[in-house]
Order: sequence, then structure tokens, then C-alpha cells
Amino acid sequence: MDTNALRALRLSVTALIVNTFVTTGLSAIDKANLKPRVCNETALLIEIEKCGDRFQRDMMQVDPHNWCNLTHFIRDYNVFSYCTEWSAEDIGCYWPNPLVENYIIRVHKLFFSNCTVEPILWVDPPDNMLALLILTPVLLTLVMTILVAWYSRRGDILA
Repeated sequence: MDTNALRALRLSVTALIVNTFVTTGLSAIDKANLKPRVCNETALLIEIEKCGDRFQRDMMQVDPHNWCNLTHFIRDYNVFSYCTEWSAEDIGCYWPNPLVENYIIRVHKLFFSNCTVEPILWVDPPDNMLALLILTPVLLTLVMTILVAWYSRRGDILA
């Protein structure tokens, strides 16, 4: 057998084996036999309360004046978020779901209700800056058009 043909055969067999390993468990037939998730909402609420209690204990360690500064409690909030996600998935519920969302909203109201962002007051730029911002692209467009027309006329000389 030719060495190139042997290499091609080996490569094809290797590709077939790798493809089999990669796609194992991804077929629709395997997924069709799975039982649908049944969410035990009572167990979910109990587990989420545990996550919330831990987050509340962690937040009590943070000065209330810093509750609006995310850098002071980002790790605790991240743990709380992951805790709710893991709890929901362990119990067989989807995440996010309305129960978890409502609980998280209650936590936000408890700790972050005074963290309002001041509205941004948009102000028009000064007239000279506005004129510059309008005229620059207009003039650049005119200059580029003139240059293209000029070089297209002189194309036979420059070529």
C-alpha cells in the first residue's frame, strides 16, 4: 500500500474516533430518554433562605455606608449568586426562576434600596465645538471626493 494512502487511512480512522468521543452524549435520542425536571419549590425556598442568611451575615460585616460600593462586598454577592444557582440546580429547578428572582429582589430592597444613581444631566456642547464636530466630516468628505476625482483624471500620467 502506498505510504500516502496509508497516512490518509490512518487520519480518517483517527478523525472518526475523535468525532465519536466528542459527540458522545450529544444526540437527540439520548436526550429524549431523560426525565423532565420536577422542581420542589418548598425545598428551593429553604435552600435559598440558607444562601440569603449567609449573605446577610456577610453584609453585616460591611459598614452600611459601604453597601452601595460594590468593591466592598462583590465576593460575598458572588457567593450568594452561585449559592442560589447551585441550590436550584441541585434540587432540580431551573435557574433563574421566578422564586429565586423574587428572593433576590427582596435582598436588593433590604440592602441596596438607598443606592440610587443620580440622573445624568446631558448638556449640549458649546457652539464652537458643535460647529467643529459637524464641519470636520463634511470637509473631509469634500476633500476626499476632490482627491479621487483629481487622481482619476491624472490616472494615465501617474500609471
